[in-house]
Amino acid sequence: MTATGVRDQAEDRIFAALANTTRREVLRLLREDGPQPVQALADHFDMRRPSLSEHLKVLREAGLVSEERSGRQRIYRLEAAPLAGVSDWLHPYERFWRDRLKGLGELLNRMPDDEA
Repeated sequence: MTATGVRDQAEDRIFAALANTTRREVLRLLREDGPQPVQALADHFDMRRPSLSEHLKVLREAGLVSEERSGRQRIYRLEAAPLAGVSDWLHPYERFWRDRLKGLGELLNRMPDDEA
């Protein structure tokens, strides 16, 4: 497989991981509150711990979280570096919408005010 193919598979795993609301919430919790044991994360969700573990596995395989054992606990930490690729991918779309909204603003400014 080429380097491009490997990179595309990694990006696909990241986007697939981000497609799920629960996984995005896990990332938010880790971003805001720092590394946490799995039970602390599980307390935020109305699901059984094995279900959350599946979500964490997807995030881990996408490189978005890392896992560290501390005694009997597994501590999860946000790995934000892969999100830079998402930002790079979104950047042209942000520019597209910014240009569109700027054009809309200019059009609205040229329209006569309605004083009725």
